Amino acid sequence: MSVFVPRPLTVQWQEQYQILAEHARDQRLARFYRAPMVSADTPLDQVPLLALDVETTGLDAQNHCIVSLGLIPFNLQRIHCSQARYWVVKPKSELSSESITFHHITHSDIRYAPRVEQVLGELLEAMTGCVMVVHYRNIERSFLDHALQQAVGERLHFPVIDTMELEARIHGSQRKPSWWDRLRGRQPTSIRLADSRLRYNLPLYQAHHALTDALATAELLQAQIATHYSPETVIGDLWN
Repeated sequence: MSVFVPRPLTVQWQEQYQILAEHARDQRLARFYRAPMVSADTPLDQVPLLALDVETTGLDAQNHCIVSLGLIPFNLQRIHCSQARYWVVKPKSELSSESITFHHITHSDIRYAPRVEQVLGELLEAMTGCVMVVHYRNIERSFLDHALQQAVGERLHFPVIDTMELEARIHGSQRKPSWWDRLRGRQPTSIRLADSRLRYNLPLYQAHHALTDALATAELLQAQIATHYSPETVIGDLWN
């Protein structure tokens, strides 16, 4: 069976979702793509946003697995913590001591946890119609895409605002110190989540917990928009 490969998803996700819906074989995925998606010229203050974070057993989606997912819906004014979702899921591979130290999810935590494919319907329902907000999209996109391929044999595409990329845009010239700066020992500007938050006077949270990191990412985007952009900035300027 031939595999459908869509055009690069760079301009109008609204149009791309229509194409993807026509080719989706899994009904949960088809419903996800059939739901309305905002157009690229929609102002940010009219966009339904969903902060997303996944914790994994490593950084390679082909060889490592998701162990937890956190979601929090929000807009530029409010974060809806009462509607947050959090799952611990059982990975197909064994937990390593390094991953346990990193995200503090242990063997007892995952013993009776569902597989990621068992929460797929709930996950897609929560994501429906929203623009995802993540810090470093390569992790969330690649791991969710790989999980969908393993579960239903199909790819998962969705628009994201990457708060790490926004920090890279803002501090691009400062991230690569000149030879004189290097001689003086100046370090490049860090765009990691915790370091980025400190620049906006946001509080420190426990790192590497999917729900806490989702909250931290939502707050970071609110601060970035308030400081460097405006509520009237169109989503097409920020999403990928």
